[in-house]
This record gives sequence, structure tokens and C-alpha cells, in this order.
Amino acid sequence: MKYSALCYVLFLILFDVFLVKSGADEGEKDGVYIVYMGAATANGSSKNEHAQLLSSVLKRRKNALVHSYEHGISGFTARLSAAEAQSIAKNPGVVSVFPDPVYQLHTTRSWDFLKYGTDVKIDLSPNSDSNLSSRGYDVIIGILDTGIWPESKSFSDKDMDPIPSSWKGTCVEARDFNSSNCNRKLIGARSYNGPGDDDDGLVNTPRDMNGHGTHVASTAAGIMVPGASYHGLASGTAKGGSLGSRIAVYRICTPNGCAGSSILAAFSDAIKDGVDILSLSLGSPASRISDFKEDPIAIGAFHAVENGITVVCSAGNDGPSEKTVSNGAPWILTVAATTIDRRFESNVVLDKKKVIKGEAINFANIGKSPVHPLIYAKSAKKAGADARDARNCYPDSMDGKKIKGKIVICDNDEDINSYYKMNEVRNLEGIGAVLVSDKTNGDASDFDEFPMTVIRSKDAVEIFAYLNSTKNPVATILPTTVVSQYKPAPAIAYFSSRGPSSISRNILKPDIAAPGSNILAAWTAYDGEVTDEGREIPKFKIMSGTSMSCPHVSGMAAVLKSHYPSWSPSAIKSAIMTTGEGL
Repeated sequence: MKYSALCYVLFLILFDVFLVKSGADEGEKDGVYIVYMGAATANGSSKNEHAQLLSSVLKRRKNALVHSYEHGISGFTARLSAAEAQSIAKNPGVVSVFPDPVYQLHTTRSWDFLKYGTDVKIDLSPNSDSNLSSRGYDVIIGILDTGIWPESKSFSDKDMDPIPSSWKGTCVEARDFNSSNCNRKLIGARSYNGPGDDDDGLVNTPRDMNGHGTHVASTAAGIMVPGASYHGLASGTAKGGSLGSRIAVYRICTPNGCAGSSILAAFSDAIKDGVDILSLSLGSPASRISDFKEDPIAIGAFHAVENGITVVCSAGNDGPSEKTVSNGAPWILTVAATTIDRRFESNVVLDKKKVIKGEAINFANIGKSPVHPLIYAKSAKKAGADARDARNCYPDSMDGKKIKGKIVICDNDEDINSYYKMNEVRNLEGIGAVLVSDKTNGDASDFDEFPMTVIRSKDAVEIFAYLNSTKNPVATILPTTVVSQYKPAPAIAYFSSRGPSSISRNILKPDIAAPGSNILAAWTAYDGEVTDEGREIPKFKIMSGTSMSCPHVSGMAAVLKSHYPSWSPSAIKSAIMTTGEGL
């Protein structure tokens, strides 16, 4: 559905209302800038026009142009000085000029939970007309992420109909990826290196070397795969939300991040290619939310919606404080994360078989009997170290002689990733760790082979009482077990960013919440590939984040589109927000 020219005028007015200092203002440095020029013309913007505008301020420099946006979006990305950026910004027809930002990733029982654990009714049977009808096959979900692992069983095209004629995209060739990697399920693949990626020697390929994009794509539209699990945990049948939908992948993220210039290039190509839904599990951190006029996701999403494409984005993982929501533009369907009714328990056993409930994923086995010495990290403070650092297991704060061979209790009121704490205890030859935290309830951290778990502060009271009353405290940490039908569920995940928008309190975001904690989905692994410990690398992995909740809603939007092909993005968004399902 095409929107009228009036919509674009309103878009510019809205931008002016929220206008902040331009990225090309004084104080900005030389570098890569995005020049946004509004909507492309009906015949597409002219790359020559962009080059002419660029040459008007660049008299001698060559190879300044990085990207030219010609489909749906008009503009380009170029290497400019701050003065050159200011000069271009003064040209008629230029909406904004701003430095190229770098965004971050917001890192299969969930669909069963949506079906049986709530009032949402989604028909996911393998023979369901709602998902595998010829109409369902015509829906194309575009995934802007880290790429895809095409060998995953989740992307098999068995029994699928031919690719719809509406598809105008391509499957690019790369050193480790070719057209044969695409099929009737994975119908398209493109890749974009950021302005600095080529300098680092990064291969420009759609292949996912991170895993995030594969996880997201299979959650949205992976086929049914029986016998999926993560090293035996969460076993069952993995499946996406819209089993019959096609997948088109746009690899925009590299180890250096997700460049705004690449994001806009992918939006422009996706509009030309003919996708129906766009799913983006990435965004800026809460501390760097940009005005819509200088936000590549907001800009690209606006023009995608203008061309009839529903855009679904993750809300961010900066909760639980208010005004932390990312991707808050009104035309985006913004998704928060909830827990599901599955819990991964790794309990602590004290002397006299007293059990303290813990939550984590670990595959260690140090025995069921509490025979290992237990110590509070503060008691192992290194000479000259800060006591707060020590009790939080901060690097270089504890005495290794006091840690060796013991289970260490770490606090979590210091803002440091739990994996750094794990590595510190392990490097000091501690036998295990117990993290006291209320921030991860419903979201199991994965500590792999190291015996570590997370307990809540109310349960830690009992452990500290035991420490203070016992001369030789002992404990053990049990490997993970799965608890099904855990209550209460769903609940908003602690990490999920909250609204309202930091740009305006009148913009109420997120729009909807979906499962985002402990989600099992496809991963990157070759057949027979093993870990350093000799275990086979799993082809499915458990992850948490609004990155995981976003493709749940993308899949639901695709189901709606298959039922109601003529519905606009606004109609699909409204149906999902007002009913939780739209069916």
C-alpha cells in the first residue's frame, strides 16, 4: 500500500518537532556521514545526482562515496570533513546530515507457550492452512541482522511451492556463500560491510559467523525440526512463527557493530526486493537514542512502511528503568520481552542437604554432596583492593590463595558482566561461583562447563546466615535441570527496556511484548563439529533478549499478512496490539 505525499510532509513536520543539534554541527569530527534527502522518486533516486551533490563540495578527493540509496529512500553515505558535511546540509532537498552511527544487537517452546499458556491462539500444526497455504508461502520476511547459517535444518524448503513472482531480490556470491545456499525457503541473501570493515579485512558475506541472525530467522519462520535441544536442555520440536513464510537475509552487522549506513542500504534494497515484513533485532543503547531525523532505523522504517512493509523492531535490553526504549518511532512495531513458563534451575546444596534455588545453565558435575569449601568473595579481598570490588568479584580484587578450590559467593551490585566474574573465579582456580542477583530472574545465564549459578537476594540471606554460623561451610552446585509450567508467566523480563519514549513522553512504547527469555532456536554449527571439551557443538541454542521477542512478533505479522494480503502495516500493527494475535 502506498501512502500519500501528505504522509511524508507530516513525517518532516514530526522530525522538526523533535529536532536536536545536527551531527554536522560544530564540534563534530571528520569521518563518515549519512546524507538523508527524503523519499526517492517513483523511478528511483539517481546515483548521479548524489555524486553531483557530493562533488560540489569535494573538489579533488576520490572514493568518498560509500553507499547511495535509490529505492524508497534518497540519500547517500560519504567520507566527509565536518565542514563539508555542514556545506552539504545547506543544500536544498537535504533533510539531515549526521555521523554514521553504529548500533548493537539486542542479544522453541515459546510458540507452544503462546498457544497453550495464554489466551493467544496460533495454529501451528504442520498441516495448518493458516501457515502453509499458498498464501502463506507468498509472505516474505526480511531479516536485517548478522546473516544466516543456510545449512540449518530450520531453513529446509522441503515441499514448498516455487518462489513467488513478487520477489525481485537476489542471493549474492561470496567466498563462503553461493547461490545454491538459497532455496525456496531462504530466497534471498545480501551483505553489507560498514565503512571501516574492509580496512579490517572482514569478508563481505551473508554467512552468519555470530549466530544471532540465524537464531532470529528461525524463530520468525523456521520450519518444524523434531529433536531439537541445547545439549539436551529444552528438548522438543523447534519451529518458527510462520512456518510457510520465505526468508530474505540482509547481513548488516559485523564484529565492529551494525553501521547505520549499512542499515539504510539494506532498507533500500529490501524495498526494491519486495519483502512484506522487516525484522530488526538491534538498535542504539538507551544512552544514545537519536532524534528520528538522524536515526537510520527510523528513517528506513518510515520509507518501508510508506511502501507497504510492516517493520518490527526490538525494544532494547536497558531495562528496567523508564525511558530506555529503543526504536521508538511511531511507525515501528516495537517489541518488549517476557519470560515463558520454562525455568533452568541450577541449585546450591548446603550442609545437611539444605537446597537453595538457583537459575543458570551449566553442564558441570562437581557432585551432589556438599563437600566443597564455601567462601564470600569479600572475605578473600586482596591486600589494597576495595572491599566493594572484592565482594563483587571484580578482576584483580581477590586473593587467589583464599579462592583456590572453593565455591565463591559474588555480589552483583557492581555493573560488571557475570562472565567476567566467572572468568576471574576460574582464573584464580575457584571450583565454582554463586552470583547473588535479582536482575536475571527468568533469564538463565549460560556458564557452559563451569559450575556457576545465580540466586536471588532473598535466598542469599540463608546462605550468609549459614556462613556466619559455621566454622567450615561447605556446598555444591548442581548441573541444570528444566522446570516446565513454571509460574508466574509471562512476566516482563527484567532486562527489557521500558517506555515511554525518551524523545517524547507522548510516544508510548513498547507496543507489545512477546517471549524473549530462554528461547531455543537454530544456531551455527557444521555436522560433527565439537567443542574443546569434546562435546558436539549444538545446532540449536538458548538465548535471551528483546532480539528474541522481536521475531516472535515478525512471525505473527507474517501469519496475518498471509490471511489478509491487502492489510496495510498500520492494520497489521493495530490487530496485533489490540488482540495479541490479530486472528
